[in-house]
Amino acid sequence: MTLTSRIEILGEPEERFEEILTPEALRFLLRLHDAFAARRAELLAERARRAAALVLTGTLDFLPQTRAVREDLSWRVAPTAPGLADRRVEITGPPERRMAVNALNSGAQVWLADFEDATAPTWHNLVSGQLNLLDAIERRIDDTTPEGKRYRIGDTPATIVVRPRGWHLDEAHLLIDGRPAVGALVDFGLYLFHCGQRQIDRGSGPYFYLPKLENHLEARLWNEIFTFAQAQLGIPHGTVRATVLIETITAAFEMDEILYELREHAAGLNAGRWDYLFSLIKNFAGQGPRFVLPDRATVTMTQPFLRAYTDLLVRTCHRRGAHAIGGMAAAVPSKDPAADEAALAKVRLDKEREAGDGFDGSWVAHPGLVATCRQVFDGVLGERPHQLDQGREDVEVTAADLLAVQRMSVGLPTGEGVRSNVAVALRYLTAWLGGAGAVAVFGLMEDVATAEIARCQLWQWQHHCSRLTGGSLVTPGLVRRLIDTERAALLAEGADPGLVDDAVRILAETALGADLPAFLTTEAYARHLVRIRTAA
Repeated sequence: MTLTSRIEILGEPEERFEEILTPEALRFLLRLHDAFAARRAELLAERARRAAALVLTGTLDFLPQTRAVREDLSWRVAPTAPGLADRRVEITGPPERRMAVNALNSGAQVWLADFEDATAPTWHNLVSGQLNLLDAIERRIDDTTPEGKRYRIGDTPATIVVRPRGWHLDEAHLLIDGRPAVGALVDFGLYLFHCGQRQIDRGSGPYFYLPKLENHLEARLWNEIFTFAQAQLGIPHGTVRATVLIETITAAFEMDEILYELREHAAGLNAGRWDYLFSLIKNFAGQGPRFVLPDRATVTMTQPFLRAYTDLLVRTCHRRGAHAIGGMAAAVPSKDPAADEAALAKVRLDKEREAGDGFDGSWVAHPGLVATCRQVFDGVLGERPHQLDQGREDVEVTAADLLAVQRMSVGLPTGEGVRSNVAVALRYLTAWLGGAGAVAVFGLMEDVATAEIARCQLWQWQHHCSRLTGGSLVTPGLVRRLIDTERAALLAEGADPGLVDDAVRILAETALGADLPAFLTTEAYARHLVRIRTAA
């Protein structure tokens, strides 16, 4: 499909896709790209320059040139928008049709409709996801399965917050001037064009989660996009609201600055874990064993350097009138009552820590966890919608605190940790290449971030010849043998051999190469394979 000489759609058309890919919507995407694609390219180049400088310095610090922003206590973000005052439970998941119904009816206050880590970016997933959001807002989802189960949105659905892709990702199925479109602008632009005014008319608004930001200049670009897009569509300025995921180590040093740049549109900050740890490993890959992490399961948010990060996030948000949202509970309920009880006990303990630290809400990956998370936050918040009054002025965090990996209370990686990373990464990548973005693996709901932390830990351990608890070393040979073992196990479970072999190749090339691949190379590579399979 060609709209003009400048726009070409390579993805295959499907039923109702024309409702999303209208000439007007595509022209809006073209205007967004004309205004902002070049600046996005400049900021990606700046990421590379900063990464190269970090290799030389080996450390990070708060920016001296923005000290005035941090020390000025007079500025605050915009007042809370409709539907975003109470965010005590947020459920995440891809914008699939039945997921939309389950999430909106789950009892959570917010549904994070995820076009990023929880969506395998096939053309079908991306466009049908936009259709599903449009249908959900218009209450047009009313499906019954062959087994007789009905999917219908209830009377008090969760507030929808959309997560577009990060700045680094392109959309290979849509070309502008012969080049792939910017994935973030495609996801943002299509949703705002079709659903922005509809959400306002329903008493809500067009709300977004912004992933993978690395500095405040990238936040400034988003703010400029919001201002431009609202003017183009006749939406009142400041109606768009954004919550930023602080999931890179560099962004952790610029939380005040990020909120400041977005202050007319800012709603809060979110504290993740896997992408944050991946960013730490990536940025300090050449600094020797100082930043080598043990088994990822042991790197919990109670470790000192992660506690410093979350405490700083809460203090920063509440000082500026923004919500602080905690991390993910990824447990998937099973048919084993004892296993479920143990899993829920861990979830409860984690949410108690977050609520006690001042967070205003937290994430869950499954409707079965909503009640547990809500119970914990109800116990702290009561009838209050949030705890922005908890300023956490007791918190003092230094640059050294954010980088104090060596102060962890756990030690060496284990053989089981190595095996687990191989097993989880292969299973996730195999499913992901088949078109699934959120995948249940060994009792946890996993997304791209899990595959990234798993494969980068494998790279880190073998690159630095890390010693396991039993004394042996993590070597490329050990990792290759584990990959072969898990490949055989996957095939025995009936997995598609072609997908398994593609996943094996991705894991081997990105975990065992001489250099740690750039941020989310695994996803970019896998997207290429998905495109090939979709086109075929």
